[in-house]
Amino acid sequence: MSDFIKRARAAEQAMRSVFPATPLQRNVLLSERYDADIWLKREDLSPVRSYKIRGAFNAMRKQDGQDLFVCASAGNHAQGVAFMCKHMGVKGVIFMPVTTPQQKIQKTRMFGGDHVEIHLTGDYFDDCLGAAQDWSAEKGGYFLSPFDDMDVIEGQASIAVEIEAELGVPDHVILPVGGGGMSAGVTTWFGDRTHCLFSEPAGGACLRAALAAGHPTTLDHVDTFVDGAAVGRIGQKPFDLLRDRHLSDVLVLSEDRICATILELLNVEGIVLEPAGALAVEAVGEVQSFIRGKTVVCVTSGGNFDFERLPEVKERAQRYSGVKKYFILRLPQRPGALKEFLGILGPDDDIARFEYMKKSARNFGSVLIGIETSKPENFVRLFAHLDDAGFTYTDITNDETLAQFVI
Repeated sequence: MSDFIKRARAAEQAMRSVFPATPLQRNVLLSERYDADIWLKREDLSPVRSYKIRGAFNAMRKQDGQDLFVCASAGNHAQGVAFMCKHMGVKGVIFMPVTTPQQKIQKTRMFGGDHVEIHLTGDYFDDCLGAAQDWSAEKGGYFLSPFDDMDVIEGQASIAVEIEAELGVPDHVILPVGGGGMSAGVTTWFGDRTHCLFSEPAGGACLRAALAAGHPTTLDHVDTFVDGAAVGRIGQKPFDLLRDRHLSDVLVLSEDRICATILELLNVEGIVLEPAGALAVEAVGEVQSFIRGKTVVCVTSGGNFDFERLPEVKERAQRYSGVKKYFILRLPQRPGALKEFLGILGPDDDIARFEYMKKSARNFGSVLIGIETSKPENFVRLFAHLDDAGFTYTDITNDETLAQFVI
C-alpha cells in the first residue's frame, strides 16, 4: 500500500498544473441538522464538474507517445477524457449510452472540441462499454476504463490526499459508488484511519451485490435515473480493494429519495448536484445515530445536472416526501358528484392532474387524479373524508407498474 500512497500523492501534485484542488466546505445546514461537523468535498466544482478528470488525467499522463484514447462513459468520465484530450493535443473516441442526458453529451463536445468524436450506442453503460472495448481492440487505441484501471483509481485517490491536507483525517467519509474507482481509491488512501461508508442507488447497487456474492456480479436490471452511478457490475480492480468492507457500510438509497436532496441543496444552498452527486449527502440521514459529534466528509461527486430533468426530479421528490399522490377514483356518473369530490379537498390540497379515463360501468367512470398538498398528513384527512362519502379509490402512487403507464 505504501507504493499506492506514493503514486496517489504524485498524481495529486502533478494535476495541480492542470486544475486547482476542489473546495472542502463545511455545511452549516447539515451540521446543525445532524449535530455533527459535516463537510462537502465539492467535486462538482472541478473544471468538468465531476471528479472523473482526476483519473483521466493520471492515466493519460502515463501513456507517453499514445495519440488515441478510447473510453466508455455515462457522461462524467467522457468529459474528463475530452478535457484531457484537448489539453494534451491527442484524439479521443468516446462511447456513451443513447440514454445519456443531452447536457452531458454537449459538454463532452465542448470540452473536447475537434479532438474527440462521440459514438452513442446501447441503452445502458455496460452496453456501450463492450462496444468501446471492441472498437479499441480493432483500431489499436488505448482503452481508458472509467474505474477498472489502477492508474484511474490512483488519480481518484487524490480526493483523499486533498481532504487530509486540509482537514486531517475525518472520522467518517461517505462515498458515492458507481463502478467503484473513486471509492476504492479514497478507501485505500485512508486505510483503517477513518470509517468509509458507501452510498449506492437502489437501481444500481453493484457493490452491495458483489460483497454479498464475494465477487463482482452483474445486476439483472439497472435503473438509469442516477446515470453517474448506474453501473450493473463493479470493476474487478475496485472490488479487490473493497472486498473486505462490511455490507453494513453500504447504504442503498431509493432514486426518489435522492431527488429530495437534489431539490433541497438547490433551493436552500444554491448547490447544483446531479443525482449521483447527491448520493453521499442523502446517506448522512442513514447514519445520524453514530456520527453525532463526529467529523464527516461527503464527496459530492458531480454537478452535471440537466435542468430539463428538473420537473421529473421535483415529481419524484414530492412522491417520496409524501406530499403528492396519484389515485384512480371511481366517480359516480350523476349530477353533483364532481362538486361533492371537490368539496372534500382541504385548503392546501391542489389538483395537479385530472384525467377522465373511461367508463368502467354504466353509472361510474374512472378518473386519474394527482393531488399536491403541503404536508403528508393531509392525505390521512382526505382519504378519511373520501371513505365517509362512499367514494371508491385506489392509491397508485407507489405502484411502479401502473405509474409507468399512467403517470
